[in-house]
Amino acid sequence: MLGLSLDQLRADILDEQFLQLQQLQDESSPNFVSEVVNIYLLCMVDRELCDYKKMGIHLNQLMGSSSSIGAQRLRNVCLAFRAAPDHNNRPGCLRALELLEYEYCYLKNKLHELFQIEQQRMLAPTP
Repeated sequence: MLGLSLDQLRADILDEQFLQLQQLQDESSPNFVSEVVNIYLLCMVDRELCDYKKMGIHLNQLMGSSSSIGAQRLRNVCLAFRAAPDHNNRPGCLRALELLEYEYCYLKNKLHELFQIEQQRMLAPTP
């Protein structure tokens, strides 16, 4: 079994928006949540955040996407990055990008763990 319980894991990385996503999953779309999360993760890998002029657009998209799956920690990092007083400060931007990358990787790993736990629960025999 993995480190955290399913509820602890959800509370650590996601908010109630994720629970709403889960409610949309049913027998006709049993993989709905994992498909939405996979699309989210693929879109985030494709972002290029080195152009200062495009950075605001990417941050807005990342904030919106993160909010839509309930990833508030990542959304909050984007919000703080956007609120930074001087985006033309290269060292400051690089630190903000490092934090953004850290939070993204953390979220990605925790989502992977969450799906592993859920898959194990689905495969476990019912008592």
